Amino acid sequence: MSKARQPSLSQLRAFTAVAEHLHFREAAAEIGMSQPALSGAVAALEETLGVQLLERTTRRVLLSPAGERLAVRARAVLDAVGALLEEAEATRTPFTGTLRLGVIPTCAPYLLPTVLDLVHERYPRLDLRVHEEQTTSLLDGLAAGRLDLLLLAVPLGVPGVRELPLFDEDFVLVMERGHELADGAGIPRERLRDLPLLLLDEGHCLRDQALEVCREAGRPQSRETGGEVTTTAAGLSTLVQLVAGGLGVTLLPRTALRLETARNEHLATGHFADPAPGRRIALAMRTGTAREQEFTALADALREAMRPLPVRPLEVSAAA
Repeated sequence: MSKARQPSLSQLRAFTAVAEHLHFREAAAEIGMSQPALSGAVAALEETLGVQLLERTTRRVLLSPAGERLAVRARAVLDAVGALLEEAEATRTPFTGTLRLGVIPTCAPYLLPTVLDLVHERYPRLDLRVHEEQTTSLLDGLAAGRLDLLLLAVPLGVPGVRELPLFDEDFVLVMERGHELADGAGIPRERLRDLPLLLLDEGHCLRDQALEVCREAGRPQSRETGGEVTTTAAGLSTLVQLVAGGLGVTLLPRTALRLETARNEHLATGHFADPAPGRRIALAMRTGTAREQEFTALADALREAMRPLPVRPLEVSAAA
């Protein structure tokens, strides 16, 4: 079909209204069009398409066989146009429409309550959809456009990704109650050299961060020297249960401490000497995203919302 022969949206709207009501006067009233204009729009559509859409009698209006088939297509076109307009409105108005947020597993259970409360209270028109995945999968999703924004540990060092740091938090040493370091303070990180350390499975950024802390503490990494990690877990809850069972010690971010250890009387904690090892949590977005201003404002709001947590929120100037 040539461009000159394409139907207009007003013609499609008129036809779908008649197809729904099978009555010209009712259809015209629904879409705010005069009855002669409605009749003319449908006739013009029939001429453009080259098919008869309606069977007109003095008593009623019926859809022709072609009209029954094309009415479904016309409605789909109008629905798609409506969705397009809604999406355009969402981009013009911040904090509306859909936001697909990716979160790493070692943040999701501990930070999402704060995120969800903030969104519900301050941005009620925002359709937040959460995806919990490991860092590599999240970055792939961000690059492919499957995700809009990430909440994870940084630095990432990934081209095309801009980080909006939110806060720093310390790691805490978690051990079985009765351990010589239980309830200790000012623990030198060098003690990690010879402790039986339990870590998350490969793929979790917290595992890599913990191994880096151990490396900086001078912990040997080979089987021969006894430094290899031989027991791992898929999640922090399992990891903590292994510690409670006497299999070793582990490192937990402070935001996870209360949820993971409060109900287990077999666990104890210890705090490192300053400067304690830790991690930085940030939002991450595609560089140059059309929603950059919106996501920056969200980061500012999250820094304030997370102040009651056991973290050190970053000032805007420090996070820039």
